[in-house]
Amino acid sequence: MTQETPAYSGPQRVFSGVQPTGNLHLGNYLGALKKFADLQAEGHDCIYCVVDLHAITLPVEKGALISQTRQIAAAFMAAGVDPGKSIIFPQSAVLAHAELAWIFNCVARMGWVERMTQFKDKAGKDAERASVGLFTYPVLQAADILAYKATHVPVGEDQKQHLELSRDIAERFNREYGVPGFFPQPEPMIKGPGARIMSLKDGTKKMSKSDPSDLSRINLIDDADAISKKIRKATTDAGTIPETAEELKSRPEVENLVGIYSALSGRTVESVLTEFAGQGFGAFKPALADVTVAHMAPISARYRDYLADPGGIDRVLADGAARARAVADPIMDEVRKIVGFWRP
Repeated sequence: MTQETPAYSGPQRVFSGVQPTGNLHLGNYLGALKKFADLQAEGHDCIYCVVDLHAITLPVEKGALISQTRQIAAAFMAAGVDPGKSIIFPQSAVLAHAELAWIFNCVARMGWVERMTQFKDKAGKDAERASVGLFTYPVLQAADILAYKATHVPVGEDQKQHLELSRDIAERFNREYGVPGFFPQPEPMIKGPGARIMSLKDGTKKMSKSDPSDLSRINLIDDADAISKKIRKATTDAGTIPETAEELKSRPEVENLVGIYSALSGRTVESVLTEFAGQGFGAFKPALADVTVAHMAPISARYRDYLADPGGIDRVLADGAARARAVADPIMDEVRKIVGFWRP
């Protein structure tokens, strides 16, 4: 009889990170921030990171990184993440990320990383001029997760491939160093509506801070008047609200607006369609604006309040970094011993 490889038996822990790029919007909120707060409310042990090491894989405006890091931390808290219950910290403040990433660079294989589609998307036709960091980004991502032995990672569909790499790296490390069950196989957490919010001006494109039209997105910092205006001006077609979700598939702008209503109201798409089927956008848009303002305006107000107190944000980040190190340091001590590095 062959023995089964022992499974990871440590604590269950959620880890996720957001890159400090500034100008957060509704897509970021529904795709990530709201889910972070929901996971905390469900009682999970959560660690949320501002991934500033990842940010420098692409050019960053001089002096912008600290401000953008504070913006992400403020957004976490405005969305409902309580720094007393969850850990909020900047990635660069915990050296375990960089150290474990190097070890994992020596565990991962070129072929694994070359298959990552996001490098091709971000580097484009100029891949030879891209930074090495951009190429090895997914390996650092694996280190981010496994430095805390995180077992669950809330991710979007576009990050599932990177999480598979994290699982491959964990499995190979455990096998090569003869420590079965040392690192867990992190599981993706993809749940709930609103994971992919599209532009208010073009339902075939993701909502993005880089879109030249500010009317294409609802910014986290927008007040009630700005939110209402953008909903009123959102692109639609000449039809009415359909009866079934199947009919939405060929109407991307309508599908997007109905999806936003569903996500913010906590109702199913089918429930929204039942209420508004056959009605025009003159009736639907005001209702959507009301729902969006009711949900987002308090978050926007809290976000502005947090941003007005950078010292308070810094205290949260410092406390979070200390707590994150308290989790990661003992794990890294074990990793160094396993690899065979000299220890005093």
